[in-house]
Amino acid sequence: MRRTKIIATLGPATDGIESQRQLLQAGVDLVRINFSHGDWAQHEGRVTEVREAAEEAGLYVAILGDLQGPKIRIQRFRNGPITLEEGQEFVLDSSLAADAGDERAVGVAYASLANDVSPGDTLLLDDGQIVLSIGAVAGPRIVCTVQVGGVLGDNKGINRQGGGLSAPALTDKDKEDLRRAARLDFDWIAVSFVRSAADLTEARQCLEDAGSHARIVAKIERTEAVDHLEAIIDASDAVMVARGDLAVETGYAGLTGLQKRIIRTTRRRHKVSITATQMMESMIHSQVPTRAEVSDVANAVMDGTDAVMLSAETAVGEFPVKAVAAMAEVCIGAETYHQSAAPMSRHRMEDRFGRVDEAVAMASMYTANHLDVQAIIALTESGSTPLWMSRVRSDIPIFALARHSETLRRVALYRGVYPIAFDAMHSDPQRLYQDVFETLIGMGRVSLGDLVILTKGDQEGVTGGTNALKILHVTGQ
Repeated sequence: MRRTKIIATLGPATDGIESQRQLLQAGVDLVRINFSHGDWAQHEGRVTEVREAAEEAGLYVAILGDLQGPKIRIQRFRNGPITLEEGQEFVLDSSLAADAGDERAVGVAYASLANDVSPGDTLLLDDGQIVLSIGAVAGPRIVCTVQVGGVLGDNKGINRQGGGLSAPALTDKDKEDLRRAARLDFDWIAVSFVRSAADLTEARQCLEDAGSHARIVAKIERTEAVDHLEAIIDASDAVMVARGDLAVETGYAGLTGLQKRIIRTTRRRHKVSITATQMMESMIHSQVPTRAEVSDVANAVMDGTDAVMLSAETAVGEFPVKAVAAMAEVCIGAETYHQSAAPMSRHRMEDRFGRVDEAVAMASMYTANHLDVQAIIALTESGSTPLWMSRVRSDIPIFALARHSETLRRVALYRGVYPIAFDAMHSDPQRLYQDVFETLIGMGRVSLGDLVILTKGDQEGVTGGTNALKILHVTGQ
Protein backbone atom coordinates (compact mmCIF):
# COMPACT_ATOMS: atom_id res chain seq x y z
CA MET A 1 0.00 0.00 0.00
CA ARG A 2 1.38 3.40 -1.00
CA ARG A 3 2.00 5.54 2.07
CA THR A 4 2.88 8.88 0.48
CA LYS A 5 -0.21 10.79 -0.63
CA ILE A 6 -0.70 12.38 -4.07
CA ILE A 7 -2.28 15.79 -4.65
CA ALA A 8 -3.50 16.63 -8.16
CA THR A 9 -4.36 20.16 -9.24
CA LEU A 10 -7.65 20.40 -11.11
CA GLY A 11 -8.00 22.45 -14.27
CA PRO A 12 -9.22 22.32 -17.85
CA ALA A 13 -7.36 19.05 -18.48
CA THR A 14 -9.31 17.27 -15.73
CA ASP A 15 -12.78 18.71 -16.20
CA GLY A 16 -15.65 16.23 -16.42
CA ILE A 17 -16.81 13.46 -14.11
CA GLU A 18 -15.09 10.75 -16.16
CA SER A 19 -11.73 12.54 -15.85
CA GLN A 20 -12.23 12.74 -12.08
CA ARG A 21 -12.99 9.03 -11.92
CA GLN A 22 -9.79 8.23 -13.79
CA LEU A 23 -7.69 10.48 -11.53
CA LEU A 24 -8.99 8.76 -8.40
CA GLN A 25 -8.45 5.33 -9.91
CA ALA A 26 -4.85 6.29 -10.77
CA GLY A 27 -4.17 7.16 -7.12
CA VAL A 28 -5.17 10.72 -6.23
CA ASP A 29 -5.77 11.26 -2.49
CA LEU A 30 -6.43 15.01 -2.51
CA VAL A 31 -7.29 17.55 -5.17
CA ARG A 32 -6.07 21.13 -5.31
CA ILE A 33 -8.03 24.05 -6.66
CA ASN A 34 -5.79 26.99 -7.46
CA PHE A 35 -7.62 30.27 -6.86
CA SER A 36 -5.05 32.08 -9.04
CA HIS A 37 -6.74 30.65 -12.14
CA GLY A 38 -10.34 30.32 -13.23
CA ASP A 39 -13.47 31.69 -11.61
CA TRP A 40 -15.80 30.45 -8.90
CA ALA A 41 -18.26 28.93 -11.34
CA GLN A 42 -15.43 26.67 -12.52
CA HIS A 43 -14.24 25.97 -8.98
CA GLU A 44 -17.73 24.97 -7.84
CA GLY A 45 -18.17 22.69 -10.83
CA ARG A 46 -14.90 20.89 -10.08
CA VAL A 47 -15.76 20.49 -6.41
CA THR A 48 -19.10 18.93 -7.35
CA GLU A 49 -17.47 16.57 -9.85
CA VAL A 50 -14.73 15.30 -7.58
CA ARG A 51 -17.13 14.72 -4.69
CA GLU A 52 -19.47 12.79 -6.96
CA ALA A 53 -16.60 10.68 -8.29
CA ALA A 54 -15.27 10.02 -4.78
CA GLU A 55 -18.68 8.98 -3.48
CA GLU A 56 -19.11 6.58 -6.41
CA ALA A 57 -15.71 5.03 -5.65
CA GLY A 58 -16.29 4.86 -1.89
CA LEU A 59 -13.29 7.12 -1.25
CA TYR A 60 -12.69 10.09 1.03
CA VAL A 61 -10.84 12.68 -1.01
CA ALA A 62 -9.88 16.00 0.57
CA ILE A 63 -10.13 19.31 -1.29
CA LEU A 64 -7.32 21.85 -0.91
CA GLY A 65 -7.93 25.47 -1.88
CA ASP A 66 -4.80 27.46 -2.73
CA LEU A 67 -5.03 31.22 -2.19
CA GLN A 68 -3.47 33.47 -4.81
CA GLY A 69 -1.79 35.83 -2.39
CA PRO A 70 -0.38 39.24 -3.34
CA LYS A 71 0.17 39.79 -7.07
CA ILE A 72 3.79 40.88 -7.21
CA ARG A 73 3.92 40.88 -11.00
CA ILE A 74 4.77 42.99 -13.99
CA GLN A 75 1.84 44.15 -16.14
CA ARG A 76 1.36 43.63 -19.88
CA PHE A 77 3.18 44.53 -23.09
CA ARG A 78 1.58 46.58 -25.85
CA ASN A 79 2.76 44.36 -28.72
CA GLY A 80 3.28 40.98 -27.09
CA PRO A 81 6.37 39.44 -25.43
CA ILE A 82 9.69 41.25 -25.65
CA THR A 83 13.30 40.08 -25.65
CA LEU A 84 15.72 41.58 -23.13
CA GLU A 85 19.44 41.63 -23.89
CA GLU A 86 22.20 41.44 -21.29
CA GLY A 87 23.47 44.91 -20.38
CA GLN A 88 20.46 46.90 -21.59
CA GLU A 89 18.50 49.29 -19.38
CA PHE A 90 14.97 48.25 -18.45
CA VAL A 91 12.53 50.09 -16.20
CA LEU A 92 9.80 48.75 -13.90
CA ASP A 93 7.30 51.57 -13.44
CA SER A 94 4.14 51.26 -11.34
CA SER A 95 2.79 54.52 -12.86
CA LEU A 96 2.62 53.04 -16.37
CA ALA A 97 -0.73 51.94 -17.79
CA ALA A 98 -1.41 48.23 -17.47
CA ASP A 99 -1.02 47.56 -21.24
CA ALA A 100 1.74 50.07 -22.02
CA GLY A 101 4.83 47.86 -21.69
CA ASP A 102 7.53 47.81 -24.39
CA GLU A 103 11.25 47.02 -24.79
CA ARG A 104 12.19 49.91 -22.49
CA ALA A 105 9.72 49.66 -19.58
CA VAL A 106 6.75 47.81 -18.18
CA GLY A 107 4.16 48.52 -15.53
CA VAL A 108 4.07 46.82 -12.11
CA ALA A 109 0.88 45.52 -10.48
CA TYR A 110 2.38 45.93 -6.98
CA ALA A 111 2.46 49.69 -6.41
CA SER A 112 4.72 49.54 -3.34
CA LEU A 113 7.58 47.71 -5.06
CA ALA A 114 9.66 50.88 -5.35
CA ASN A 115 9.42 51.37 -1.57
CA ASP A 116 10.73 47.86 -0.87
CA VAL A 117 13.89 47.91 -3.01
CA SER A 118 17.15 49.84 -3.20
CA PRO A 119 19.98 50.36 -5.69
CA GLY A 120 22.16 47.26 -5.74
CA ASP A 121 19.27 44.84 -5.17
CA THR A 122 18.64 42.00 -7.58
CA LEU A 123 15.16 41.34 -8.97
CA LEU A 124 14.22 38.02 -10.55
CA LEU A 125 11.35 37.83 -13.04
CA ASP A 126 9.50 34.80 -14.39
CA ASP A 127 10.81 32.36 -11.73
CA GLY A 128 14.36 33.63 -12.14
CA GLN A 129 14.52 33.35 -15.93
CA ILE A 130 15.19 37.12 -16.17
CA VAL A 131 17.65 38.76 -13.74
CA LEU A 132 17.75 42.53 -13.23
CA SER A 133 20.15 44.62 -11.14
CA ILE A 134 18.69 47.84 -9.73
CA GLY A 135 20.70 50.95 -10.53
CA ALA A 136 18.36 53.65 -9.29
CA VAL A 137 14.92 54.19 -7.74
CA ALA A 138 13.10 57.40 -8.64
CA GLY A 139 9.53 57.64 -7.35
CA PRO A 140 7.57 54.80 -8.95
CA ARG A 141 10.38 54.06 -11.46
CA ILE A 142 12.91 51.31 -10.78
CA VAL A 143 15.77 51.64 -13.28
CA CYS A 144 17.51 48.29 -13.86
CA THR A 145 20.29 46.73 -15.90
CA VAL A 146 19.62 43.32 -17.42
CA GLN A 147 22.02 40.73 -16.01
CA VAL A 148 20.37 37.68 -17.55
CA GLY A 149 18.15 38.31 -20.56
CA GLY A 150 15.55 36.37 -22.48
CA VAL A 151 11.95 36.50 -23.58
CA LEU A 152 9.60 38.25 -21.13
CA GLY A 153 5.81 37.98 -21.42
CA ASP A 154 2.81 39.47 -19.67
CA ASN A 155 2.04 39.18 -15.94
CA LYS A 156 5.25 37.42 -14.91
CA GLY A 157 6.13 37.26 -11.23
CA ILE A 158 8.72 39.42 -9.48
CA ASN A 159 10.96 38.30 -6.61
CA ARG A 160 13.62 40.19 -4.74
CA GLN A 161 16.66 38.03 -4.15
CA GLY A 162 16.89 37.52 -0.40
CA GLY A 163 13.23 38.40 0.14
CA GLY A 164 11.99 41.52 1.88
CA LEU A 165 8.91 42.52 -0.12
CA SER A 166 6.28 43.91 2.25
CA ALA A 167 3.11 42.76 0.52
CA PRO A 168 0.65 41.23 3.03
CA ALA A 169 -0.06 37.52 2.70
CA LEU A 170 -3.85 38.00 2.54
CA THR A 171 -5.43 40.30 -0.04
CA ASP A 172 -9.07 41.34 -0.30
CA LYS A 173 -9.49 38.71 -3.02
CA ASP A 174 -8.04 36.06 -0.72
CA LYS A 175 -10.49 36.95 2.04
CA GLU A 176 -13.43 36.66 -0.35
CA ASP A 177 -12.05 33.33 -1.61
CA LEU A 178 -11.84 32.13 1.99
CA ARG A 179 -15.51 32.94 2.53
CA ARG A 180 -16.51 31.12 -0.65
CA ALA A 181 -14.32 28.12 0.23
CA ALA A 182 -16.00 27.94 3.63
CA ARG A 183 -19.42 27.75 1.99
CA LEU A 184 -18.23 24.84 -0.16
CA ASP A 185 -16.72 23.04 2.86
CA PHE A 186 -13.11 22.89 1.67
CA ASP A 187 -10.94 20.67 3.88
CA TRP A 188 -7.59 22.47 3.60
CA ILE A 189 -6.63 26.04 2.69
CA ALA A 190 -3.11 26.96 1.57
CA VAL A 191 -1.91 30.48 2.39
CA SER A 192 0.55 31.87 -0.16
CA PHE A 193 3.63 33.99 0.55
CA VAL A 194 3.48 33.55 4.33
CA ARG A 195 5.91 35.78 6.22
CA SER A 196 5.03 35.01 9.84
CA ALA A 197 2.70 33.09 12.13
CA ALA A 198 0.42 36.15 12.22
CA ASP A 199 -0.50 35.61 8.57
CA LEU A 200 -1.83 32.16 9.44
CA THR A 201 -3.68 33.40 12.51
CA GLU A 202 -5.47 35.96 10.33
CA ALA A 203 -6.42 33.31 7.75
CA ARG A 204 -7.69 30.95 10.44
CA GLN A 205 -9.81 33.70 11.98
CA CYS A 206 -11.33 34.50 8.58
CA LEU A 207 -12.26 30.84 8.13
CA GLU A 208 -13.72 30.56 11.63
CA ASP A 209 -15.75 33.72 11.11
CA ALA A 210 -17.16 32.09 7.97
CA GLY A 211 -18.07 28.93 9.90
CA SER A 212 -15.32 26.74 8.43
CA HIS A 213 -13.23 24.09 10.18
CA ALA A 214 -10.75 23.84 7.30
CA ARG A 215 -7.14 23.22 8.24
CA ILE A 216 -4.39 25.67 7.28
CA VAL A 217 -1.40 24.95 5.02
CA ALA A 218 1.49 27.43 5.19
CA LYS A 219 3.29 27.75 1.87
CA ILE A 220 7.00 28.22 2.48
CA GLU A 221 8.12 30.35 -0.45
CA ARG A 222 9.59 33.50 1.10
CA THR A 223 12.96 34.03 2.76
CA GLU A 224 11.12 35.50 5.76
CA ALA A 225 9.20 32.24 6.17
CA VAL A 226 12.44 30.29 6.44
CA ASP A 227 13.65 32.75 9.08
CA HIS A 228 10.50 32.11 11.15
CA LEU A 229 10.03 28.47 10.22
CA GLU A 230 9.25 26.91 13.62
CA ALA A 231 6.72 29.58 14.60
CA ILE A 232 5.00 29.21 11.22
CA ILE A 233 4.86 25.42 11.56
CA ASP A 234 3.36 25.72 15.03
CA ALA A 235 0.69 28.14 13.77
CA SER A 236 -0.28 25.90 10.84
CA ASP A 237 -1.65 22.39 10.41
CA ALA A 238 0.61 21.60 7.46
CA VAL A 239 3.36 23.24 5.42
CA MET A 240 4.01 23.18 1.70
CA VAL A 241 7.57 23.35 0.38
CA ALA A 242 6.66 25.64 -2.54
CA ARG A 243 9.92 25.29 -4.37
CA GLY A 244 9.28 27.73 -7.23
CA ASP A 245 9.39 31.08 -5.47
CA LEU A 246 11.44 29.60 -2.61
CA ALA A 247 14.28 28.69 -4.95
CA VAL A 248 14.16 32.10 -6.58
CA GLU A 249 14.33 34.00 -3.27
CA THR A 250 16.85 31.82 -1.43
CA GLY A 251 18.92 30.51 -4.34
CA TYR A 252 18.81 27.19 -6.18
CA ALA A 253 22.00 25.73 -4.71
CA GLY A 254 20.62 25.38 -1.20
CA LEU A 255 17.09 24.30 -2.14
CA THR A 256 17.51 20.55 -1.65
CA GLY A 257 19.00 20.98 1.81
CA LEU A 258 16.32 23.49 2.71
CA GLN A 259 13.60 21.08 1.59
CA LYS A 260 15.02 18.38 3.85
CA ARG A 261 15.22 20.79 6.77
CA ILE A 262 11.60 21.96 6.35
CA ILE A 263 10.24 18.41 6.13
CA ARG A 264 12.33 17.21 9.08
CA THR A 265 11.32 20.17 11.25
CA THR A 266 7.66 19.83 10.32
CA ARG A 267 7.64 16.14 11.19
CA ARG A 268 9.43 16.75 14.47
CA ARG A 269 6.80 19.33 15.42
CA HIS A 270 3.98 16.83 14.65
CA LYS A 271 2.63 18.60 11.57
CA VAL A 272 2.12 17.54 7.95
CA SER A 273 4.33 18.35 4.95
CA ILE A 274 3.64 18.68 1.22
CA THR A 275 6.36 18.90 -1.43
CA ALA A 276 5.38 20.83 -4.55
CA THR A 277 6.42 22.51 -7.82
CA GLN A 278 7.74 20.97 -11.03
CA MET A 279 7.84 17.45 -9.63
CA MET A 280 6.99 15.91 -13.01
CA GLU A 281 6.96 19.06 -15.16
CA SER A 282 7.99 17.25 -18.35
CA MET A 283 4.77 15.22 -18.22
CA ILE A 284 2.80 18.30 -19.23
CA HIS A 285 3.74 17.20 -22.75
CA SER A 286 5.44 13.81 -22.27
CA GLN A 287 3.94 10.42 -21.40
CA VAL A 288 6.88 9.49 -19.16
CA PRO A 289 8.85 11.47 -16.56
CA THR A 290 12.54 12.28 -16.85
CA ARG A 291 14.98 10.34 -14.71
CA ALA A 292 15.76 13.55 -12.82
CA GLU A 293 12.05 13.93 -11.97
CA VAL A 294 11.89 10.33 -10.78
CA SER A 295 14.83 11.03 -8.47
CA ASP A 296 13.25 14.27 -7.26
CA VAL A 297 9.97 12.61 -6.26
CA ALA A 298 11.80 9.65 -4.67
CA ASN A 299 14.04 12.03 -2.71
CA ALA A 300 11.00 13.83 -1.25
CA VAL A 301 9.43 10.49 -0.30
CA MET A 302 12.60 9.37 1.46
CA ASP A 303 12.78 12.75 3.21
CA GLY A 304 9.47 11.77 4.83
CA THR A 305 7.07 14.14 3.10
CA ASP A 306 3.41 13.30 3.64
CA ALA A 307 2.37 14.25 0.12
CA VAL A 308 3.76 15.13 -3.29
CA MET A 309 1.86 17.51 -5.53
CA LEU A 310 1.20 17.79 -9.26
CA SER A 311 0.39 21.25 -10.59
CA ALA A 312 0.34 22.04 -14.31
CA GLU A 313 0.95 18.34 -15.00
CA THR A 314 -2.69 17.60 -14.19
CA ALA A 315 -4.33 21.04 -14.48
CA VAL A 316 -3.39 21.72 -18.10
CA GLY A 317 -1.17 18.79 -19.09
CA GLU A 318 -1.78 16.41 -21.96
CA PHE A 319 -1.49 13.28 -19.81
CA PRO A 320 -2.92 14.02 -16.33
CA VAL A 321 -3.87 10.43 -15.48
CA LYS A 322 -0.51 9.07 -16.62
CA ALA A 323 1.25 11.70 -14.50
CA VAL A 324 -0.62 10.51 -11.40
CA ALA A 325 0.08 6.86 -12.18
CA ALA A 326 3.78 7.56 -12.73
CA MET A 327 4.03 9.47 -9.46
CA ALA A 328 2.29 6.64 -7.58
CA GLU A 329 4.73 4.11 -9.02
CA VAL A 330 7.75 6.21 -8.03
CA CYS A 331 6.40 6.71 -4.50
CA ILE A 332 5.96 2.97 -3.97
CA GLY A 333 9.45 2.26 -5.28
CA ALA A 334 11.03 4.85 -2.97
CA GLU A 335 9.05 3.64 0.04
CA THR A 336 10.06 0.03 -0.57
CA TYR A 337 13.74 0.92 -0.73
CA HIS A 338 13.68 3.37 2.16
CA GLN A 339 11.86 1.08 4.55
CA SER A 340 14.22 -1.82 3.88
CA ALA A 341 17.29 0.40 4.29
CA ALA A 342 16.21 2.56 7.24
CA PRO A 343 17.03 1.79 10.87
CA MET A 344 14.29 1.40 13.47
CA SER A 345 12.66 4.75 14.19
CA ARG A 346 13.61 6.45 17.46
CA HIS A 347 11.21 9.35 16.93
CA ARG A 348 10.39 11.03 20.29
CA MET A 349 11.94 8.22 22.33
CA GLU A 350 13.26 10.77 24.83
CA ASP A 351 10.13 12.93 24.93
CA ARG A 352 7.56 13.37 27.66
CA PHE A 353 3.97 13.67 26.46
CA GLY A 354 1.42 16.26 27.48
CA ARG A 355 -1.73 14.35 26.54
CA VAL A 356 -3.00 10.84 27.18
CA ASP A 357 -4.09 10.28 23.56
CA GLU A 358 -0.67 11.42 22.35
CA ALA A 359 1.05 8.95 24.69
CA VAL A 360 -1.22 6.12 23.51
CA ALA A 361 -0.41 6.94 19.88
CA MET A 362 3.34 6.86 20.51
CA ALA A 363 3.08 3.64 22.56
CA SER A 364 1.16 2.05 19.71
CA MET A 365 3.87 2.85 17.17
CA TYR A 366 6.67 1.65 19.45
CA THR A 367 4.79 -1.61 20.02
CA ALA A 368 3.98 -2.02 16.33
CA ASN A 369 7.61 -1.52 15.32
CA HIS A 370 8.79 -4.14 17.83
CA LEU A 371 6.07 -6.75 17.34
CA ASP A 372 4.84 -8.69 14.33
CA VAL A 373 1.75 -6.54 13.80
CA GLN A 374 -0.09 -6.41 10.48
CA ALA A 375 -2.18 -3.29 11.06
CA ILE A 376 -2.87 -0.39 13.43
CA ILE A 377 -6.51 0.57 13.90
CA ALA A 378 -7.39 3.94 15.42
CA LEU A 379 -11.00 4.68 16.36
CA THR A 380 -10.91 8.46 16.15
CA GLU A 381 -13.17 11.49 16.32
CA SER A 382 -10.86 14.31 15.23
CA GLY A 383 -8.01 12.41 13.58
CA SER A 384 -5.39 13.52 16.13
CA THR A 385 -4.35 10.01 17.15
CA PRO A 386 -3.59 8.79 13.59
CA LEU A 387 -1.76 12.07 12.93
CA TRP A 388 0.63 11.46 15.83
CA MET A 389 1.02 7.84 14.76
CA SER A 390 1.92 8.85 11.22
CA ARG A 391 4.84 10.98 12.44
CA VAL A 392 6.70 7.75 13.33
CA ARG A 393 8.36 5.92 10.44
CA SER A 394 6.79 2.52 9.89
CA ASP A 395 5.60 0.33 7.03
CA ILE A 396 2.54 -0.83 9.00
CA PRO A 397 -0.74 0.61 7.68
CA ILE A 398 -2.72 2.87 10.01
CA PHE A 399 -6.48 2.62 9.50
CA ALA A 400 -8.36 5.67 10.80
CA LEU A 401 -11.94 4.60 11.57
CA ALA A 402 -14.20 7.61 12.03
CA ARG A 403 -17.87 8.53 11.75
CA HIS A 404 -17.38 12.11 10.53
CA SER A 405 -16.76 12.60 6.82
CA GLU A 406 -14.71 15.74 7.45
CA THR A 407 -12.34 13.74 9.68
CA LEU A 408 -12.07 11.01 7.07
CA ARG A 409 -11.22 13.52 4.34
CA ARG A 410 -8.74 15.34 6.55
CA VAL A 411 -6.68 12.26 7.45
CA ALA A 412 -6.40 11.39 3.75
CA LEU A 413 -3.40 13.75 3.72
CA TYR A 414 -1.48 11.96 6.49
CA ARG A 415 1.31 9.67 5.39
CA GLY A 416 0.46 6.00 5.83
CA VAL A 417 -3.07 6.69 7.13
CA TYR A 418 -6.10 5.22 5.35
CA PRO A 419 -9.60 6.58 6.16
CA ILE A 420 -12.47 4.13 6.69
CA ALA A 421 -16.03 5.06 7.63
CA PHE A 422 -17.08 3.39 10.89
CA ASP A 423 -19.61 4.47 13.51
CA ALA A 424 -18.48 3.11 16.86
CA MET A 425 -21.37 4.92 18.52
CA HIS A 426 -23.77 2.34 17.09
CA SER A 427 -21.84 -0.70 18.32
CA ASP A 428 -22.58 -2.61 21.50
CA PRO A 429 -19.34 -2.56 23.57
CA GLN A 430 -19.21 -6.36 23.51
CA ARG A 431 -19.39 -6.41 19.73
CA LEU A 432 -17.18 -3.45 18.93
CA TYR A 433 -14.03 -5.38 18.08
CA GLN A 434 -15.95 -7.88 15.97
CA ASP A 435 -17.65 -5.07 14.06
CA VAL A 436 -14.25 -3.51 13.37
CA PHE A 437 -12.82 -6.83 12.19
CA GLU A 438 -15.79 -7.54 9.93
CA THR A 439 -15.46 -4.09 8.34
CA LEU A 440 -11.75 -4.50 7.63
CA ILE A 441 -11.99 -8.13 6.51
CA GLY A 442 -14.75 -7.16 4.11
CA MET A 443 -12.47 -4.53 2.58
CA GLY A 444 -9.54 -6.92 2.32
CA ARG A 445 -7.47 -4.84 4.77
CA VAL A 446 -6.87 -7.60 7.35
CA SER A 447 -7.21 -11.39 7.45
CA LEU A 448 -8.30 -13.88 10.07
CA GLY A 449 -5.51 -14.55 12.54
CA ASP A 450 -3.69 -11.24 11.95
CA LEU A 451 -2.22 -9.53 14.99
CA VAL A 452 -3.37 -5.90 15.16
CA ILE A 453 -3.19 -2.92 17.50
CA LEU A 454 -6.41 -1.04 18.21
CA THR A 455 -6.70 2.30 20.01
CA LYS A 456 -9.94 3.78 21.33
CA GLY A 457 -11.47 5.85 24.07
CA ASP A 458 -13.57 4.49 26.91
CA GLN A 459 -16.15 7.11 26.00
CA GLU A 460 -16.87 6.91 22.29
CA GLY A 461 -17.57 10.17 20.50
CA VAL A 462 -15.33 12.32 22.74
CA THR A 463 -12.66 14.32 20.93
CA GLY A 464 -9.23 13.74 22.47
CA GLY A 465 -10.55 10.82 24.52
CA THR A 466 -8.28 8.01 23.23
CA ASN A 467 -6.94 6.27 26.34
CA ALA A 468 -6.74 2.56 25.53
CA LEU A 469 -4.45 0.34 23.48
CA LYS A 470 -5.40 -3.23 22.69
CA ILE A 471 -3.32 -5.95 21.01
CA LEU A 472 -5.76 -8.34 19.34
CA HIS A 473 -5.95 -11.27 16.99
CA VAL A 474 -8.45 -10.83 14.17
CA THR A 475 -11.24 -13.35 14.65
CA GLY A 476 -14.40 -14.29 12.79
CA GLN A 477 -17.94 -14.65 14.09
